[in-house]
Amino acid sequence: MDRAPGVSVRLKLTLSYAGFLMVAGGLLLAAVWVFLLRYVPERAMLINPDDNPTNGVFPVRSALLDVFAPRAAAVLAFLLVFGLVGGWILAGRMLAPLTRITDATRMATNGSLSHRIRLPGRKDEFRELADAFDTMLARLEAHIAEQQRFAANASHELRTPLAISKTLLDVARTDPNRDTGELIDRLHAVNTRAIDLTEALLLVSRAERRSFTREHVDLSLMAEEATETLLPLAEKHGVTIETNGDITPTTGSQALLLQLTTNLLHNAIVHNLPEQGTVWVNTSVRPKTVVLTVENTGEKLTPELAATLTEPFQRGTERIHTDHAGVGLGLAIVTTITHAHDGTLTLTPRSAGGLRITVELPATAPHTGR
Repeated sequence: MDRAPGVSVRLKLTLSYAGFLMVAGGLLLAAVWVFLLRYVPERAMLINPDDNPTNGVFPVRSALLDVFAPRAAAVLAFLLVFGLVGGWILAGRMLAPLTRITDATRMATNGSLSHRIRLPGRKDEFRELADAFDTMLARLEAHIAEQQRFAANASHELRTPLAISKTLLDVARTDPNRDTGELIDRLHAVNTRAIDLTEALLLVSRAERRSFTREHVDLSLMAEEATETLLPLAEKHGVTIETNGDITPTTGSQALLLQLTTNLLHNAIVHNLPEQGTVWVNTSVRPKTVVLTVENTGEKLTPELAATLTEPFQRGTERIHTDHAGVGLGLAIVTTITHAHDGTLTLTPRSAGGLRITVELPATAPHTGR
């Protein structure tokens, strides 16, 4: 925003300090003068009347004013100079942290997010502001780095099916006798994967922008619907799904929360034991939150590996080679949707193998409308 030049804050504070000091000094001198007027008579008899041959009476207040006024003026002049000089120095010292914050802001505006203020000293308003600004810069830097990494990974993931399609088409063009049915099937599979990836990217973008209408949602109903949808997939993998829990009312996008639940359940089914695996889906209510928990049996995971599973296009070593590896955005979408609904996501490896994923969202009163 373009603004017209104005008086600096330091000068304003200096004038304020000096003005306050002048007012305080003036009030003090006025109090002294009132005190003198109260206890000093207007006239007094001289001890030696010969000094005033008229009547021997001396005008005390008039003489006192002649003495007091120039000295009071000198005191006020000193207070003015002292207030200006001292105010300028004090204002400079007080505003020094603000100058550092302003310099850091300018550097951040120019694209340098790695700079930190790190204001020393004990806690006060300026240091709270500096610490909050440093925290904001750290989050911005991490978010931008994550977005850049996400964009690079997404470009790589999208380039793969496009490169495969180009290769298949080049082969078909150079070999007219090649079986077109096989070629069409492979192109269809590659194209489907590219479409799925594009839709997943659009879903992540939509959730990050929070461009959705909030409505009353029951997570337990989302869990039931996701279970019914994925039951054939679970049967195909020999996985048993056990669902139980309470009514869990919250607010948000019904479509996004259903996608969240479906992704969690799909992930638990696909990344399970080769046979006789189990998935547990549970919903519960806490004092201020509702909780959706999805657990599954499977290979043992380390906490370090579990912490990376929510990153886009990151998969465990044993998980990337499955037939249903997906597009690598399942848990990343879950993370984005959870954060868009002001919730928290927790991944905990089970001691017996598998993973426990907990989504905690703000609770609301049960919706009674029809």
